Amino acid sequence: MKNHRFDRYLYMGITAVLVLAAATAVIFLFLERKAILALGGRIISILTPIIYGAVLAFLFSPVYNGGVRFTGELLGKKMKNEKLKAFLQKTVGTVLSLTLLYIIVVSLAMMIIPQLYSSIAGIVNTMPVYIQNLYEWLTGLFANNPPLEEMVLSVYQQAVIAVQDWSSSNLIPHLQSIGSFESLEKILGGVSNSVLTIFNLAKNILIGLIVMVYLLNIKDTLTAQVKKIVYAILPVRAANGTVEEFRYIHKVFSGFIIGKLIDSLIIGVLCFILMNLFKLPFALLISVIVGVTNVIPFFGPFIGAIPSAVLVFLISPRQCLYFVGLVLVLQQFDGNILGPKILGDSTGLSSFWVLFSILFFGGLWGFVGMIVAVPLTAVVFDLFSKFQCHFLRKKNLPQDTDDYMDLEKIDASQIRIVADVSEVTTTGLIPVTARVYLDAGGSVGVIGDYSIVVNVSRS
Repeated sequence: MKNHRFDRYLYMGITAVLVLAAATAVIFLFLERKAILALGGRIISILTPIIYGAVLAFLFSPVYNGGVRFTGELLGKKMKNEKLKAFLQKTVGTVLSLTLLYIIVVSLAMMIIPQLYSSIAGIVNTMPVYIQNLYEWLTGLFANNPPLEEMVLSVYQQAVIAVQDWSSSNLIPHLQSIGSFESLEKILGGVSNSVLTIFNLAKNILIGLIVMVYLLNIKDTLTAQVKKIVYAILPVRAANGTVEEFRYIHKVFSGFIIGKLIDSLIIGVLCFILMNLFKLPFALLISVIVGVTNVIPFFGPFIGAIPSAVLVFLISPRQCLYFVGLVLVLQQFDGNILGPKILGDSTGLSSFWVLFSILFFGGLWGFVGMIVAVPLTAVVFDLFSKFQCHFLRKKNLPQDTDDYMDLEKIDASQIRIVADVSEVTTTGLIPVTARVYLDAGGSVGVIGDYSIVVNVSRS
């Protein structure tokens, strides 16, 4: 005879041990948070090339798959050697991915870097002119209100003096020391650090490219190995759900991030065309800023527009108004037409949760966190929704949120389960379809139809 009391105490003991272990872990993490953060940073630094390669493999996976598929269709049944065919497919997919990456990097470097350099150099060289233009504009704007004019110009002059003081006390002496070699040790140290930084970056990129190639060619094998582990550890039903959830995660992240990159590229190109059409300054520089920041949902257009508007404002306040209007038009076009067309409803999140996710994950991981915030939150919501629906099903309660809008409470005595067993000809435990009713607030509501098991007996 099974000892249920012993089982209960055993479960209580295991639960207590797990709670104590969790509490100890939390206390340890709190007390040693600096060391843990340092260890985490060290681990991330070591894994940086792996992360680079994984991100590149993820982004170029569609190109690789297209090359593999195209080569397979081209060869068809002509090639009998399956190993050679698979090798050629992987080779073509890899070459296509690397070629496209090379074209993108070289094209951007050749087109953007010289223009960015000339734009930034132009801003630095003509900054005194911009300061004078802004001063004259402020003077004319507040000419009819001398007290306000005096206050605004005073603040403006203080800001200019602060910038000039910083330049004279920090920037210029540093540049002069470099030019005259007065501090050879610092220069050599700076050069060595710069060389070391460049070397590490080049090393990480090179290893990342190698990792990308490896991951693209073994991704099917890795996927199969992960499935093998999942089915080995978990029950079949739970394993099926886990595999399905991984598919959903891949769908959400790939659809959102790749779609957002395409969307941002289009917005950047449109911004460049429109700025040239209206003859606005720094067209390429500002278009790059707008395109890059547009990757961030919700806040992206504002993050890119604010510094860009300041640059245009320094040259011409009137042109700044044109630019603000242009950005608003682009934002509306992107938010209502282009974005939904490319991304669709890939996340299913409301505006509030989009805002919450960006603030939360942006605070945790900075710029990268703001990019992955929306798809990551969508995955968390999907997992929570599935757990929630699982427990609601076990209680034979409705899973639709609308069913709880006007519900004050659920009284078990008000739940009615009606099952038709008139056509059942056998006895014992028989699965049947039952309709569940919920009497709430004096009205009878149908929760839905559920499959239940009833014990049928014949007298």
